[in-house]
Amino acid sequence: MPRLGSLGTRWLGVGLASALAVLTVGLAVTGRLSLYINPESAWFAVGMSVIVLIGAVASFALPLGAEEDHGHDHEDAGPARHTDADHGRASMETEEGHAHAHARHPVALAGTVIAGVLASAVVIGALALPPSSLSPQFASTSTSTTPVLFGGRDVVTLASTGDTATFGVGEWATVFATATDPASFDGDAVTLTGFVAPGDAGTGFLLSRFVITHCVIDAQLAAVPISWGGTAAPEGEWATVTGTVRSDSAGRLHIAAESVEAVPEPEDPYEY
Repeated sequence: MPRLGSLGTRWLGVGLASALAVLTVGLAVTGRLSLYINPESAWFAVGMSVIVLIGAVASFALPLGAEEDHGHDHEDAGPARHTDADHGRASMETEEGHAHAHARHPVALAGTVIAGVLASAVVIGALALPPSSLSPQFASTSTSTTPVLFGGRDVVTLASTGDTATFGVGEWATVFATATDPASFDGDAVTLTGFVAPGDAGTGFLLSRFVITHCVIDAQLAAVPISWGGTAAPEGEWATVTGTVRSDSAGRLHIAAESVEAVPEPEDPYEY
């Protein structure tokens, strides 16, 4: 049992960390790490993973179970001034203290086991399952007919400039939601790729895309309204829209589509 406990402790520490490090390096080598984090942060994630793996290899120099040695002998030093009876009592108290220190409350032990099983399941699942992006189906519960505000950096700049040649779905969503002079964007030509979501009945659809700053945990759904009288790609499918930004009589911006072409999901489905 002590050996089994030591193996469990080693697995929950070095084992899980090493598994995540291997997963991170593997995703980077196969070019799929961008499905989970911003490519600009990849160097940091890979660097930390390499350090973890080096530490994991070095940990084999530590004997199994040594991490549970708390150095109980540090109070044994000192001049012998006690009687034999004192030493006997001290010895018994020390043994009782050690037994108490190593005893685990059943609730605490159960919590450790449950947490360990859940953590192991998550890590093993991440290793076993193929990498995938956030799906359009996941986004369907957040989609609305109102352009989604992407609260990233340079919001003020994006909402006031007329230089839109490099704008993606996220940047146009910001413009549509925050532009103080919509007419300055009227007539801008756009070519955007995203997945199709339902819009206002009879007026077209929404073209959506997830925008991440650091990783998928902070992903925000951006969407722009597309005016299109033809047949759109099915909901949840990816499409490339070519058209022109237009401002209606109420000052609301939308994209008047000239063509809508169904396309496969891009290799990198996010914007940053």
